[in-house]
Amino acid sequence: MLHIYRQITALERCVPIVIAQKREQEERYPFESVHIVPKPATHFLRRFWFRQLRDMPWQISDTELRALVNLLTGIDARLLHIYFGQIAVHLLPLIRAWKNPSIVSFHGADVMVDMNKPTYRRATRQMLEAVKLVLVRSESLQRAVADLGCDPEKIEIQRTGIPLEEFPFRERSFPENDEWRFVQAGRLIEKKGLPVTLRAFAIFLGKYANATLTIAGEGPLLGELQKLARELRIERSVSFAGFISQEQLGETYYRSHIFLHPSQTGHDGNQEGIPNSILEAMATGLPVFATQHGGIPEAIENDANGVLVPERDHKALAQALLNAAADRVSLSQIARSGAEVVRKNFDLRTQAQRLEEIYLRTIE
Repeated sequence: MLHIYRQITALERCVPIVIAQKREQEERYPFESVHIVPKPATHFLRRFWFRQLRDMPWQISDTELRALVNLLTGIDARLLHIYFGQIAVHLLPLIRAWKNPSIVSFHGADVMVDMNKPTYRRATRQMLEAVKLVLVRSESLQRAVADLGCDPEKIEIQRTGIPLEEFPFRERSFPENDEWRFVQAGRLIEKKGLPVTLRAFAIFLGKYANATLTIAGEGPLLGELQKLARELRIERSVSFAGFISQEQLGETYYRSHIFLHPSQTGHDGNQEGIPNSILEAMATGLPVFATQHGGIPEAIENDANGVLVPERDHKALAQALLNAAADRVSLSQIARSGAEVVRKNFDLRTQAQRLEEIYLRTIE
């Protein structure tokens, strides 16, 4: 994932070495120090045995454990950082067997994966006991991990970082006519609240007929969202851009007036930390309209550096947008304040330096 790649490549005092099961998109993520430990041929059967017959999370085999321990020993690794909680559960035998400390990061969705199953919750607690430290992206995730049974003393907040040089601030000129341009970017999945975006935009379009909405991203809800746009009779004003490059995304941000991200809790308990797309949009000078959800209120103070409405309330979002269109001065102030918050609290260099301090302290 891009935010992990950014974090790894921003390190200066520590030398990161990546261990993965396979490598994809090498041209997009150029990095030399990568070691591949592929899944064994029996992985599917082992996973089936654990998940279907024993109803518990699968864990690496003795063969995989030996390969990973030998690799860590061979490269003289001092610390193991496991990204995503559910991955750490699979690696529990390694965490227990390896002599050096391990830490795990939780990013959002991985807090609640299969936690409705007692065996999964038990395995997660065992993993949390075994690791030296637990990193989370927001205070809301900190509370969620503590609720899983983790010792609060082991949990530290490690914010995501945005490369500010890639998203410089630009003052927006908001339209005097009705040609407002909205954008939302992210995976097309339930917790992103995209149906709320479409319904709110449909109401806004009733007053500002030339407004447009760009939705950038891919995901399983594409067909459902396109169908909803047709039902709302707004399909001519909505563009589903699909996956676009960071450069294209930046261009979209700079020609837009407002960024939408009405996140919501999924039916499986899936929540956001603080979405990177929100921080990137704020950095560029886009005013962000989001929801009182997950870690978002830790980055956005309502009516100060962004606008927050309740989850799943498209009417409240539409009204907030209509109010903003009538008060461009306040909208400009929100945009400037939002960019300042990102510069102050979510700079990639600062967060990478803090992560290195955590690494070095844990090693010592």
